[in-house]
Amino acid sequence: MKTKKRKKTHVSFRINWLFIVVFLLFSALILRLGFVQIVYGENYKREVEKTEDETVDSPVPRGKMLDRYDRVIVDNKPLNAVTYTRLKGVTQEDKLKVAKKLATLIDVPVTTDVFGKSDKKKDKNTIKLTERDLKDYWIATHPKAAAKKITAADKQKVKEGQLSEDDLYPLQLKRITKNELLSVKDDLEVIAIKSKMEGGYALTAQIIKSGLTDKELAVISEQLGNLPGVDTTTYWDRMYTYDGLLSTLLGKITSADEGLPSENLQYYLSHGYSRNDRVGKSYLEKQYEDVLRGQKARVQNVTDRSGNLVSQETVTEGQRGSDLILTIDMELQKQVEDILTKAVTSGAAGSRLMDRAFAIMMDPHTGDILAMGGKQLVTDKQTGARKVQDFALGNMTTSYEVGSAVKGATVLAGLDSGAIQPGTVFYDAPLKFAGGTIKKSSHPIGATGIQNALEQSSNVFMYRTVMSMAGETYRPGGKLNIPPSIFNKLRSYYSQFGLGISTGIELENESTGIRNTVTNEPGKALDFGIGQYDTYTPLQLVQYISTIANGGYRMKPHLVKEIREPELDSELKGSIQSSVEPEVLNRITMGQSEINLVKQGFRQVVTGSHGTGRLLNTGKYRQYNIAGKSGTAETFNKGVSVRNSTFVSYAPYDNPEVAVAVVIPSAYVAGTSNTLSKTVTGDVIKAYFDLKKEGEKEVEQKEEDAKTGNTELNGVKKDDNEQ
Repeated sequence: MKTKKRKKTHVSFRINWLFIVVFLLFSALILRLGFVQIVYGENYKREVEKTEDETVDSPVPRGKMLDRYDRVIVDNKPLNAVTYTRLKGVTQEDKLKVAKKLATLIDVPVTTDVFGKSDKKKDKNTIKLTERDLKDYWIATHPKAAAKKITAADKQKVKEGQLSEDDLYPLQLKRITKNELLSVKDDLEVIAIKSKMEGGYALTAQIIKSGLTDKELAVISEQLGNLPGVDTTTYWDRMYTYDGLLSTLLGKITSADEGLPSENLQYYLSHGYSRNDRVGKSYLEKQYEDVLRGQKARVQNVTDRSGNLVSQETVTEGQRGSDLILTIDMELQKQVEDILTKAVTSGAAGSRLMDRAFAIMMDPHTGDILAMGGKQLVTDKQTGARKVQDFALGNMTTSYEVGSAVKGATVLAGLDSGAIQPGTVFYDAPLKFAGGTIKKSSHPIGATGIQNALEQSSNVFMYRTVMSMAGETYRPGGKLNIPPSIFNKLRSYYSQFGLGISTGIELENESTGIRNTVTNEPGKALDFGIGQYDTYTPLQLVQYISTIANGGYRMKPHLVKEIREPELDSELKGSIQSSVEPEVLNRITMGQSEINLVKQGFRQVVTGSHGTGRLLNTGKYRQYNIAGKSGTAETFNKGVSVRNSTFVSYAPYDNPEVAVAVVIPSAYVAGTSNTLSKTVTGDVIKAYFDLKKEGEKEVEQKEEDAKTGNTELNGVKKDDNEQ
């Protein structure tokens, strides 16, 4: 009996200790919870309610481009647009719901070749869906069927390391059948919208569709509360007031889908751009991107921890880009292009090999490019018909043998080197060398000095000048010994005028021409002196003739005259941020008296009784007092012997205002001729002087209207105060 009682007491003692321990633990836990609630409660509450701020930049309209007389060339067109901003934490199911809802509210043009060749016409809003787009959508909307595409064997290979988890999705895509894809054929708009939504970046508005109709805009605006992440905005597109005029030179900007160019991605990101920003991708749009882009509006997005947008606040309103005032006279440009279009179409009627023509005009004293026209005939692959398209860019990106147009540089090189003197006379008759080689002019001229040699385009005078520069004396029937160094010597002189080197224009991709590498044939050196060796661009030619016209100063050509602050009132001029001052790249080494000799020769080309450009001293062209030099280069096009026709000029002769270079490659085939380059020269110079007065009057009228408060609407002047 005593033993049993002792055991019961021992068990009760252990239970009591256990209760005490449990009590103490619960007490400690309660104390800890109370401490946390009282001391840290507010901190944890703030942490739960914590929001995240992220500032997003919104694009603004780009700066405009205007011509020298303030005519708008490139403007911005406002378009209603619907956007989607992908918020953090949004699931695929959430996006799919929004896409389906949007598809019922807006009309999205879609095309795809998955079910056969599409016959739908595309516009800039058309979304082309690939087979991958449709398969992704099928997997998203058929999760159970998609899961069955992965077999047990596939899963086993993953376990064994033969496949990775990333390999499974491509397997699913591959195993989707055509019939299964047909099940989503009616959902193409939904697929298109969803693909657009997924193309954006987090907290960055992605344009789903621009150019909304008023009805679409109204319907979406009413439904915004049921469309998380969706908003309406104004989207700005580039508008060209002169249609395709000068389009290749003005350049292009990326689309919203393209965003930042991948090759310059890091540069743009480091300068505050967003990945889907539209930027200039070629020529003036690209070169002046920093000026045209403007200051983006900044909006602060506040989201909760789940990524839901709580509020938005505008930090800065932003400002559209600054305006570029170009040196171009767009009315002159228009007439130049009309003249070139007529030239290429009429010329092509005589020669199928002629497919382009160029005319570039520059102020010889400032380097202002007044017009840069280029037209090219292209053949439609389907119809076989030829059509004319803009090729202004060819003035600086393509080069040609230009023939005798460069003889002014050859004469000045000879004078400066001491090879010839102002009174030098050569007898123009065929030069005969050992081996039967004959070098001659188009016709014998007889005794000729510098001015007459330029007037009648004597090849022999230039041959003898080059020979003298090389230290070679002509001996009938003798061997022609000219050292290879003469090629570099001639190039050194030519480069003073801008021939064969960069002109300094502000645009990229400028060609400097092609340098012939054959230096072991002495006869090639003679050809060099008459423009039948290296090739030059029309831009180089106009810089060359400008250098002679202005008395020996090589001016840097430029297309932008001023950069102005943006003005909301289109009738007012913004203040000038910066202006491009005339820049002299170099002064040629020849003296003024030597330059004047060449200028007199160029005048005789037009006024002389045997002048190769005497057409420009007749009829409607006579009054402009033109001086210049013609050029005919023998070359080959598709195995056919053709002639490039060129003419460089300036006017008026006694006080040059405008310099012109006209280049018409393959103008005619051997054995024929035409006067196209001279006719184009005369017509563009006439257009310049006819339009110059009109442009100046237009500027004066605009300034007067701005002062008096008058504006012009649809050709009818109205006072701002008129009711």
